[in-house]
Amino acid sequence: MKDFSVGIVSTGIYLPENCHDSAYIAQETGIPIEVIEKKFGIKRKPRAGDKDQSAYMAVKAAQKALDGHDPKEIDLLIWTGSEHKDFYVWSAGIKVQHEIGAQNAWAIDVAARCSTNIVALKLVKDIMQSDPAINTVLLAGGHRTCDLINYKNERARFLINLSDGGSAILLKKSHPANLVLGTSIITDGAFSEDVIIPAGGTRMPTSRETIERGLHFFDVPDPQGMKERLDKSSMRNFVKVIQEAVEKSGYKVEDIDYLALLHMKRSAHDYILSELGLNQSQSIYLDDYGHIGAPDQVLSLELASRQGKVKDGDLVVLASAGIGYTWAATVIKWGPAV
Repeated sequence: MKDFSVGIVSTGIYLPENCHDSAYIAQETGIPIEVIEKKFGIKRKPRAGDKDQSAYMAVKAAQKALDGHDPKEIDLLIWTGSEHKDFYVWSAGIKVQHEIGAQNAWAIDVAARCSTNIVALKLVKDIMQSDPAINTVLLAGGHRTCDLINYKNERARFLINLSDGGSAILLKKSHPANLVLGTSIITDGAFSEDVIIPAGGTRMPTSRETIERGLHFFDVPDPQGMKERLDKSSMRNFVKVIQEAVEKSGYKVEDIDYLALLHMKRSAHDYILSELGLNQSQSIYLDDYGHIGAPDQVLSLELASRQGKVKDGDLVVLASAGIGYTWAATVIKWGPAV
Protein backbone atom coordinates (compact mmCIF):
# COMPACT_ATOMS: atom_id res chain seq x y z
CA MET A 1 0.00 0.00 0.00
CA LYS A 2 1.29 3.45 -0.91
CA ASP A 3 2.97 5.35 1.92
CA PHE A 4 1.54 8.74 2.81
CA SER A 5 1.48 11.22 5.63
CA VAL A 6 -1.37 12.77 7.59
CA GLY A 7 -0.84 16.24 8.99
CA ILE A 8 -2.72 18.63 11.23
CA VAL A 9 -3.71 21.68 9.21
CA SER A 10 -5.28 23.67 12.04
CA THR A 11 -7.08 23.42 15.36
CA GLY A 12 -9.88 25.27 17.12
CA ILE A 13 -10.98 25.68 20.73
CA TYR A 14 -14.23 27.10 22.06
CA LEU A 15 -14.53 28.06 25.74
CA PRO A 16 -17.78 29.31 27.32
CA GLU A 17 -17.76 32.76 28.90
CA ASN A 18 -19.11 31.50 32.24
CA CYS A 19 -16.90 29.82 34.81
CA HIS A 20 -16.86 28.06 38.18
CA ASP A 21 -13.93 29.34 40.23
CA SER A 22 -12.21 27.73 43.20
CA ALA A 23 -14.27 29.75 45.68
CA TYR A 24 -17.54 28.53 44.15
CA ILE A 25 -16.36 24.91 44.05
CA ALA A 26 -15.16 25.13 47.65
CA GLN A 27 -18.55 26.47 48.72
CA GLU A 28 -20.45 23.75 46.85
CA THR A 29 -18.25 20.84 47.97
CA GLY A 30 -17.29 21.94 51.46
CA ILE A 31 -13.63 21.39 50.55
CA PRO A 32 -11.25 24.17 51.64
CA ILE A 33 -10.32 26.52 48.80
CA GLU A 34 -6.59 25.86 49.26
CA VAL A 35 -7.23 22.13 48.74
CA ILE A 36 -9.26 22.85 45.61
CA GLU A 37 -6.42 24.94 44.18
CA LYS A 38 -3.37 22.98 45.31
CA LYS A 39 -4.49 19.33 45.42
CA PHE A 40 -7.27 19.27 42.83
CA GLY A 41 -5.45 21.91 40.78
CA ILE A 42 -8.44 24.10 39.95
CA LYS A 43 -8.35 27.89 40.02
CA ARG A 44 -11.28 28.22 37.67
CA LYS A 45 -12.91 26.27 34.86
CA PRO A 46 -15.26 27.16 31.98
CA ARG A 47 -18.94 26.40 32.53
CA ALA A 48 -21.44 26.20 29.69
CA GLY A 49 -24.20 28.80 29.50
CA ASP A 50 -27.67 28.27 28.07
CA LYS A 51 -26.51 28.71 24.47
CA ASP A 52 -23.52 26.40 24.92
CA GLN A 53 -25.07 23.11 23.91
CA SER A 54 -22.67 20.30 22.99
CA ALA A 55 -23.15 20.63 19.23
CA TYR A 56 -23.01 24.44 19.38
CA MET A 57 -19.61 24.35 21.09
CA ALA A 58 -18.32 21.86 18.52
CA VAL A 59 -19.54 24.06 15.67
CA LYS A 60 -17.84 27.13 17.15
CA ALA A 61 -14.55 25.24 17.54
CA ALA A 62 -14.88 23.84 14.01
CA GLN A 63 -15.41 27.28 12.54
CA LYS A 64 -12.18 28.46 14.17
CA ALA A 65 -10.27 25.47 12.77
CA LEU A 66 -11.80 26.09 9.33
CA ASP A 67 -10.92 29.78 9.18
CA GLY A 68 -9.58 30.23 5.65
CA HIS A 69 -10.53 26.70 4.59
CA ASP A 70 -13.49 25.55 2.51
CA PRO A 71 -15.77 23.16 4.48
CA LYS A 72 -16.86 21.63 1.18
CA GLU A 73 -13.42 20.02 0.97
CA ILE A 74 -14.10 17.89 4.06
CA ASP A 75 -14.66 14.24 3.18
CA LEU A 76 -15.35 12.94 6.69
CA LEU A 77 -16.40 14.56 9.96
CA ILE A 78 -15.88 12.65 13.21
CA TRP A 79 -17.68 13.72 16.37
CA THR A 80 -15.20 13.51 19.26
CA GLY A 81 -17.34 15.14 21.92
CA SER A 82 -19.22 13.85 24.91
CA GLU A 83 -22.10 11.38 24.68
CA HIS A 84 -23.98 13.90 26.82
CA LYS A 85 -25.38 15.68 23.78
CA ASP A 86 -28.22 18.01 22.89
CA PHE A 87 -30.67 15.11 22.65
CA TYR A 88 -30.84 11.53 23.93
CA VAL A 89 -29.71 8.86 21.39
CA TRP A 90 -28.63 11.42 18.81
CA SER A 91 -25.94 11.72 16.15
CA ALA A 92 -24.18 15.00 16.86
CA GLY A 93 -21.60 14.69 14.09
CA ILE A 94 -24.27 14.94 11.41
CA LYS A 95 -25.59 18.12 13.01
CA VAL A 96 -22.12 19.68 13.05
CA GLN A 97 -21.60 18.64 9.42
CA HIS A 98 -24.77 20.49 8.44
CA GLU A 99 -24.09 23.61 10.49
CA ILE A 100 -20.58 24.19 9.11
CA GLY A 101 -21.60 23.50 5.50
CA ALA A 102 -19.57 20.31 5.00
CA GLN A 103 -22.05 19.14 2.40
CA ASN A 104 -19.65 16.75 0.67
CA ALA A 105 -18.71 14.89 3.84
CA TRP A 106 -20.22 11.99 5.71
CA ALA A 107 -20.19 11.98 9.51
CA ILE A 108 -19.91 9.54 12.39
CA ASP A 109 -19.81 9.77 16.19
CA VAL A 110 -16.88 8.16 18.03
CA ALA A 111 -16.61 7.73 21.80
CA ALA A 112 -13.64 6.85 24.00
CA ARG A 113 -14.43 9.22 26.83
CA CYS A 114 -11.65 11.77 27.37
CA SER A 115 -9.33 9.91 24.99
CA THR A 116 -11.62 10.33 21.98
CA ASN A 117 -9.50 12.87 20.06
CA ILE A 118 -6.43 10.67 20.35
CA VAL A 119 -8.29 7.52 19.34
CA ALA A 120 -9.85 9.43 16.44
CA LEU A 121 -6.43 10.55 15.20
CA LYS A 122 -5.47 6.90 14.81
CA LEU A 123 -8.78 6.13 13.09
CA VAL A 124 -8.21 8.99 10.65
CA LYS A 125 -4.81 7.63 9.60
CA ASP A 126 -6.21 4.13 9.19
CA ILE A 127 -9.27 5.30 7.27
CA MET A 128 -7.18 7.47 4.94
CA GLN A 129 -4.89 4.53 4.25
CA SER A 130 -7.78 2.20 3.39
CA ASP A 131 -9.93 4.67 1.44
CA PRO A 132 -8.30 6.82 -1.28
CA ALA A 133 -11.41 9.03 -1.40
CA ILE A 134 -10.83 10.33 2.15
CA ASN A 135 -8.34 13.19 1.97
CA THR A 136 -9.63 15.81 4.42
CA VAL A 137 -11.10 15.02 7.85
CA LEU A 138 -12.42 17.22 10.62
CA LEU A 139 -12.59 16.06 14.23
CA ALA A 140 -15.05 18.14 16.26
CA GLY A 141 -16.76 17.77 19.60
CA GLY A 142 -18.41 19.62 22.45
CA HIS A 143 -18.45 18.71 26.15
CA ARG A 144 -20.98 19.68 28.83
CA THR A 145 -19.89 17.13 31.41
CA CYS A 146 -20.09 19.71 34.21
CA ASP A 147 -23.85 19.10 33.94
CA LEU A 148 -23.21 15.61 35.27
CA ILE A 149 -21.44 16.60 38.49
CA ASN A 150 -23.11 16.58 41.88
CA TYR A 151 -20.68 18.65 43.97
CA LYS A 152 -22.25 17.23 47.15
CA ASN A 153 -21.39 13.61 46.28
CA GLU A 154 -18.18 12.80 48.16
CA ARG A 155 -17.80 9.48 46.30
CA ALA A 156 -17.26 11.29 43.00
CA ARG A 157 -15.03 14.12 44.19
CA PHE A 158 -12.20 13.31 41.80
CA LEU A 159 -14.54 14.43 39.00
CA ILE A 160 -15.08 17.98 40.26
CA ASN A 161 -12.47 19.22 37.76
CA LEU A 162 -14.81 18.45 34.84
CA SER A 163 -15.52 21.55 32.76
CA ASP A 164 -17.09 22.53 29.44
CA GLY A 165 -15.89 23.48 25.98
CA GLY A 166 -15.32 22.33 22.42
CA SER A 167 -12.43 21.43 20.14
CA ALA A 168 -11.74 20.74 16.48
CA ILE A 169 -8.80 19.37 14.48
CA LEU A 170 -8.55 19.66 10.69
CA LEU A 171 -6.38 16.98 9.05
CA LYS A 172 -5.28 16.34 5.48
CA LYS A 173 -3.61 13.48 3.68
CA SER A 174 -0.09 14.35 2.48
CA HIS A 175 -0.19 17.66 4.35
CA PRO A 176 3.48 18.73 4.61
CA ALA A 177 3.45 19.75 8.27
CA ASN A 178 2.49 18.67 11.80
CA LEU A 179 2.63 14.99 10.94
CA VAL A 180 0.60 12.48 12.96
CA LEU A 181 2.93 9.60 13.82
CA GLY A 182 2.47 6.63 16.15
CA THR A 183 -0.36 5.95 18.58
CA SER A 184 -0.68 3.62 21.55
CA ILE A 185 -3.94 2.70 23.31
CA ILE A 186 -4.68 0.58 26.38
CA THR A 187 -8.15 -0.30 27.66
CA ASP A 188 -9.05 -2.12 30.88
CA GLY A 189 -12.67 -3.17 31.24
CA ALA A 190 -12.17 -4.13 34.87
CA PHE A 191 -13.00 -0.48 35.58
CA SER A 192 -15.99 -0.27 33.24
CA GLU A 193 -18.59 0.06 36.02
CA ASP A 194 -16.53 2.04 38.52
CA VAL A 195 -17.64 5.45 37.26
CA ILE A 196 -21.26 5.50 36.11
CA ILE A 197 -24.41 7.55 35.88
CA PRO A 198 -26.74 5.07 37.61
CA ALA A 199 -30.03 6.03 35.94
CA GLY A 200 -31.13 6.79 32.41
CA GLY A 201 -29.86 3.64 30.73
CA THR A 202 -31.56 0.30 30.14
CA ARG A 203 -30.68 -1.08 33.57
CA MET A 204 -32.43 1.74 35.41
CA PRO A 205 -34.70 3.76 33.11
CA THR A 206 -35.52 7.35 33.98
CA SER A 207 -38.40 7.73 36.41
CA ARG A 208 -39.67 10.22 38.93
CA GLU A 209 -37.87 8.23 41.62
CA THR A 210 -34.48 8.30 39.84
CA ILE A 211 -34.78 12.06 39.40
CA GLU A 212 -35.80 12.65 43.01
CA ARG A 213 -32.93 10.45 44.23
CA GLY A 214 -30.40 12.36 42.10
CA LEU A 215 -29.30 9.31 40.15
CA HIS A 216 -28.56 11.18 36.91
CA PHE A 217 -25.12 12.40 37.94
CA PHE A 218 -21.72 10.70 37.92
CA ASP A 219 -21.24 8.31 40.82
CA VAL A 220 -18.50 5.98 42.03
CA PRO A 221 -20.15 3.04 43.80
CA ASP A 222 -16.92 1.84 45.45
CA PRO A 223 -14.46 4.75 45.58
CA GLN A 224 -11.95 3.06 47.89
CA GLY A 225 -11.91 -0.17 45.90
CA MET A 226 -11.53 1.74 42.64
CA LYS A 227 -8.70 3.84 44.02
CA GLU A 228 -6.79 0.82 45.28
CA ARG A 229 -7.04 -0.95 41.93
CA LEU A 230 -6.49 2.14 39.80
CA ASP A 231 -3.44 3.26 41.78
CA LYS A 232 -1.72 0.02 40.73
CA SER A 233 -2.15 0.62 37.01
CA SER A 234 -3.12 4.16 36.00
CA MET A 235 0.23 5.96 36.16
CA ARG A 236 2.00 2.90 34.79
CA ASN A 237 -0.36 2.77 31.81
CA PHE A 238 -0.01 6.52 31.23
CA VAL A 239 3.75 6.19 30.97
CA LYS A 240 3.48 3.00 28.91
CA VAL A 241 1.27 4.44 26.15
CA ILE A 242 3.52 7.48 25.88
CA GLN A 243 6.64 5.32 25.62
CA GLU A 244 5.01 2.99 23.08
CA ALA A 245 3.68 5.82 20.91
CA VAL A 246 7.12 7.44 20.82
CA GLU A 247 8.83 4.15 19.96
CA LYS A 248 6.29 3.41 17.21
CA SER A 249 7.16 6.82 15.78
CA GLY A 250 10.86 5.95 15.59
CA TYR A 251 11.96 8.10 18.54
CA LYS A 252 12.97 7.78 22.18
CA VAL A 253 11.34 9.29 25.26
CA GLU A 254 14.35 11.61 25.58
CA ASP A 255 13.31 13.15 22.24
CA ILE A 256 10.00 14.49 23.60
CA ASP A 257 9.91 18.29 23.51
CA TYR A 258 6.36 18.91 24.70
CA LEU A 259 3.73 16.78 26.45
CA ALA A 260 0.07 17.83 26.09
CA LEU A 261 -1.73 16.18 29.00
CA LEU A 262 -5.30 16.23 30.20
CA HIS A 263 -6.02 18.04 33.45
CA MET A 264 -5.55 15.86 36.53
CA LYS A 265 -4.51 16.48 40.10
CA ARG A 266 -1.20 18.32 40.31
CA SER A 267 0.71 15.43 41.93
CA ALA A 268 -0.25 13.03 39.12
CA HIS A 269 0.73 15.56 36.45
CA ASP A 270 4.12 16.10 38.07
CA TYR A 271 4.66 12.36 38.50
CA ILE A 272 4.22 11.67 34.79
CA LEU A 273 6.64 14.45 33.85
CA SER A 274 9.18 13.08 36.33
CA GLU A 275 8.86 9.50 35.08
CA LEU A 276 9.52 10.68 31.52
CA GLY A 277 12.42 12.93 32.50
CA LEU A 278 10.57 16.09 31.46
CA ASN A 279 10.58 19.45 33.21
CA GLN A 280 7.68 21.79 33.98
CA SER A 281 8.42 23.98 30.95
CA GLN A 282 7.69 21.01 28.67
CA SER A 283 4.00 20.89 29.56
CA ILE A 284 1.21 23.22 30.70
CA TYR A 285 -0.89 22.56 33.78
CA LEU A 286 -4.49 23.47 32.99
CA ASP A 287 -5.48 24.87 36.38
CA ASP A 288 -7.34 27.77 34.75
CA TYR A 289 -9.41 25.39 32.60
CA GLY A 290 -10.07 22.17 34.52
CA HIS A 291 -10.73 18.98 32.61
CA ILE A 292 -12.89 19.70 29.56
CA GLY A 293 -12.45 16.15 28.30
CA ALA A 294 -11.07 15.22 24.90
CA PRO A 295 -10.31 18.90 24.07
CA ASP A 296 -7.63 19.13 26.78
CA GLN A 297 -4.77 18.17 24.48
CA VAL A 298 -5.90 20.58 21.74
CA LEU A 299 -6.15 23.35 24.32
CA SER A 300 -2.72 22.51 25.72
CA LEU A 301 -1.22 22.53 22.22
CA GLU A 302 -2.77 25.89 21.35
CA LEU A 303 -1.59 27.44 24.62
CA ALA A 304 1.91 26.02 24.08
CA SER A 305 2.05 27.47 20.57
CA ARG A 306 1.07 30.91 21.85
CA GLN A 307 3.62 30.75 24.66
CA GLY A 308 6.45 29.57 22.43
CA LYS A 309 6.71 26.20 24.14
CA VAL A 310 6.22 24.39 20.82
CA LYS A 311 8.32 25.25 17.79
CA ASP A 312 9.07 23.77 14.38
CA GLY A 313 10.85 20.44 14.59
CA ASP A 314 9.56 19.60 18.08
CA LEU A 315 8.31 16.16 19.01
CA VAL A 316 4.91 16.64 20.65
CA VAL A 317 3.00 13.94 22.52
CA LEU A 318 -0.73 14.12 23.22
CA ALA A 319 -1.74 11.88 26.14
CA SER A 320 -4.99 11.24 27.93
CA ALA A 321 -7.11 8.80 29.91
CA GLY A 322 -10.84 8.20 29.87
CA ILE A 323 -13.01 6.55 32.48
CA GLY A 324 -13.74 2.98 31.58
CA TYR A 325 -10.63 2.94 31.44
CA THR A 326 -8.76 4.01 28.29
CA TRP A 327 -5.20 5.35 28.18
CA ALA A 328 -3.97 6.77 24.88
CA ALA A 329 -1.08 8.73 23.38
CA THR A 330 -0.26 10.06 19.92
CA VAL A 331 2.93 11.64 18.63
CA ILE A 332 3.01 14.73 16.41
CA LYS A 333 6.13 15.93 14.60
CA TRP A 334 5.47 19.65 14.73
CA GLY A 335 6.27 22.07 11.93
CA PRO A 336 7.10 21.55 8.26
CA ALA A 337 7.98 17.99 7.27
CA VAL A 338 11.68 17.64 6.50
